[in-house]
Amino acid sequence: MKHLYLKLLFLIPLFTFAQQQNVTYSVTPSPFEESQNITLTFNGNSINEAAWQVTDNSLYLWSWSYDLNLSNEQNSPTNGTWEASNEANKLTYDSGNDTYSISFTPSTFYNRTGLGRIGFLIKAKDGSGDKKSQNILVDVGTFQVVLSQPTAGSTTIINSGESLSITAQNTGGNATYVLKEVGNPTPINTQTDISNYAFTRTNITQNTNFELEVTLNGNTIVKKFSVLVDPGSNIGIMPMTYQDGITYLSPTEAVLVLYATGKDFVYVAGSFNNWQPDATYAMKKDPTRNNKFWIRLTGLTPGQIETYQYWVVDKTPIANSPSMVKTADPYSTLVLSPYDDPYIPASTYPNLPAYPAGQEREVTVLQTDQAAYNWQVTNFTKPDKEDLVVYEVLIRDFGSNRNFQDLIDRIDYFKKLNINAIELLPVMEFEGNESWGYNTSFHMALDKFYGTENKFKEFIDVCHQNGIAVILDVALNHAFGRNPMVRMWMNDPDGDGWGDPNTENPYFNTTPRHSYNVGSDFNHSNPRTKEYVKRVVKHWIEEFKIDGFRWDLTKGFTQNCTANDEGCTNAYQADRVAVLKEYADYSWSLDPTHYVIFEHLGSENEEKEWANYRYDEGKGIMMWGNMNHAYNELTMGYTSDISGIGHKSRPQFQGPRVIGYAESHDEERLMYKNLMYGNSTNSSHDVKDLNTALSRMSALGAVTLTVPGPKMIWHFGELGMENSIFTCNDGSVNDPSGNDGDCKLDTKPQPQWTQNWTGDINRNTIYNVWARMIELKTTEPVFKGDYTMTSNNLTPSIEIFDNTLPASALNKVVVLANFDVTAQTLNTTIPSGQTWYDLMDASGSTTYSDGTVTIAAGQFRIFGNQASTLSTDVFDNVSGFTIYPNPTNDTFKINKEVHLLDVYDITGKRIKSFKGDFTKTDSFDISDLKQSIYLIQVENKNGQVLTSKLIKM
Repeated sequence: MKHLYLKLLFLIPLFTFAQQQNVTYSVTPSPFEESQNITLTFNGNSINEAAWQVTDNSLYLWSWSYDLNLSNEQNSPTNGTWEASNEANKLTYDSGNDTYSISFTPSTFYNRTGLGRIGFLIKAKDGSGDKKSQNILVDVGTFQVVLSQPTAGSTTIINSGESLSITAQNTGGNATYVLKEVGNPTPINTQTDISNYAFTRTNITQNTNFELEVTLNGNTIVKKFSVLVDPGSNIGIMPMTYQDGITYLSPTEAVLVLYATGKDFVYVAGSFNNWQPDATYAMKKDPTRNNKFWIRLTGLTPGQIETYQYWVVDKTPIANSPSMVKTADPYSTLVLSPYDDPYIPASTYPNLPAYPAGQEREVTVLQTDQAAYNWQVTNFTKPDKEDLVVYEVLIRDFGSNRNFQDLIDRIDYFKKLNINAIELLPVMEFEGNESWGYNTSFHMALDKFYGTENKFKEFIDVCHQNGIAVILDVALNHAFGRNPMVRMWMNDPDGDGWGDPNTENPYFNTTPRHSYNVGSDFNHSNPRTKEYVKRVVKHWIEEFKIDGFRWDLTKGFTQNCTANDEGCTNAYQADRVAVLKEYADYSWSLDPTHYVIFEHLGSENEEKEWANYRYDEGKGIMMWGNMNHAYNELTMGYTSDISGIGHKSRPQFQGPRVIGYAESHDEERLMYKNLMYGNSTNSSHDVKDLNTALSRMSALGAVTLTVPGPKMIWHFGELGMENSIFTCNDGSVNDPSGNDGDCKLDTKPQPQWTQNWTGDINRNTIYNVWARMIELKTTEPVFKGDYTMTSNNLTPSIEIFDNTLPASALNKVVVLANFDVTAQTLNTTIPSGQTWYDLMDASGSTTYSDGTVTIAAGQFRIFGNQASTLSTDVFDNVSGFTIYPNPTNDTFKINKEVHLLDVYDITGKRIKSFKGDFTKTDSFDISDLKQSIYLIQVENKNGQVLTSKLIKM
């Protein structure tokens, strides 16, 4: 099992896990005190370095420590990161004896005193892929205590009235033993001047937490253990209105419901019973509802935050499975984590509830009488599927604060780019904080590292106010080890509380049923899994007004294959088609215009069924269309076929249901490969030159965004982001094919803001050109029409047309691009005697009537048979627009009527906003702003926009 602090971010398909190795070792001296220098030695003949891709004897110690009571676990400050161990922890290799060793003084090494135990393992410098040994634990000090019956930290299940035998031993001399019940100051039993302890606690009738205090020469070690009493038959029929998880009945009452098939009994422990549940907190079992357990909580304080866990008991578990599991609610909408929460900034999640002291693993938050969010937009109309331009965002890498507020502050950035949908990589509670999010553990809980529920709702509301739909990437193919439905039915042979699904698990397969698995693989043929997935869908649509889902890794929704049969996984699977249609139907039953998007990237015979499904009703499932390689060949200056960008490359699709893209979070950045491998045969147009490579990205937009049907942009492609997807936390780039690990999932630097890329003319040009293309695509009806494409060369051309539009309208468009490194003369296909218009010229004054046009290297042209009817985004009588006084100290006015005024700092971040029907007499207060230059952007009721500078004195 992986140590609790390791990052669980192994999300890449076809990832293979190395075998953990049981190495042999010695500790000298033994026993030892925390102030003594010790040496850990590992036998080389017990280590298979090759399995960890280690070729130069570079092995490292990863270590942690516990206090005298074997709690308060802390990592060694010298560890470094799991992907890049600190050189201070590198082991010394002795080739003569074939041993690895390291020496240190524990109190110094761990930077703490009062140590009771140290833990360690050895690993490759980058431990990704489980390149590590087993966990090793060694006690510190000559005074040590072993609780032999029951074991320390254990919970013993008994029937009411039974007895418990307790035995313990200590080293270092005779000691005093005191047995207590937690909450009762009077000792149960005291024995002095002994080194072997034995006592039997008789007639136990209630759940009890015990502490055995052992004292020698002024030092005390405490061993804790518990007894849980079987409450016996506890049958109760619950109303049909009670749902899994929490059902709030009133400001003082709530019902908890848990599906725990095969379990004998369940207690609810929480803040409302001081985490010491008695028989009144044993859940009832309803035999009419699949033996679900339930309990009604009364006397709750309205609005008060409570926390709880389920203590789930199986008195006769199958081999290697625990008899009791403490777990949060599978249907939690807010969980607290002892592993992640301490590292969440207060600025991102103000007043984060405190994790309850003395507990372990995640707990669920319950709060009655919560105030509802005040939605400003309650009837958002989604953009048509054909018009979608989706902007894919990983919140972690979008802004410096790595939270929802970063997105809210940049709403104008999205709006000016003219995108009409934002797709977020998973925001559900995942393991760790700085993750891509695909290692989801609680599918209905928002990850707190990004912000609060209300802040997320504010982001969605702001998007809807600006005509932008919000799509969530959801990982419902799998779950990771903290997931309660994994843990309630798990194999846990080493007893550390983590494991994989066992044969009794009703939700998960014990072995993956497809070849791209990560985490634990959901069994979507099971009615319970389907019920869970539909509840997740319902939660995000109804509670957060989410407009659509991008379903991750849909190839995994089958039960027909094995982990090693990629052919089967990629072949047509009828069960997969059926269950995904069922989920789509359920989404549409809640929201008839909901976007359903599959990341299948598979064969057409399966995708066509989804794309055409209920298409005649205006629905149909949209499919991701990965064109990264083909488009990158073009931007690098090499011949390529890009015809797959649209639905006509899939003739069995009834219409545009392919979301084509040249970049996504999973592919290498186009610009990185342009600079590394671009065509450099022409010194005057060397693609490996940064500015030259940037100049070619506008043409990329011309041959992607204009093609009819939905399209997608990966964040900062519109600014020519050139950082490799394999950029590491420290800014270096590693080679994923070598021995340095894979930094694909690492947090990325953000030069787009720190280096003011929006003010860089070479990058800003891409942004503005793409914005114009998106505006054309989403506004001019012709771009919903048909198209033909000539490709498989360096000068692709696209003809877009809609013959149902009148001749007086823009009904024909020709896109020409030159991805060669020299100028090319191309046929415009403009009919003789006609005048066509350059659609990139918003004024409509640039025309063409020639049959050919010469296009410079890396450039493009977009012609239309009529000028675009788009607004030029100016006010009437712009020359008369005035901000006054300017400069100003506290307030200013404008001489126009507006309904929106935004204030931006010089980096482009919105810092103040005014909404309303403002007249020339209204003042705008900026007294709270510091002295600087600001940009003032105003918008009138017609949607026309103007920007000007203001100096604050």
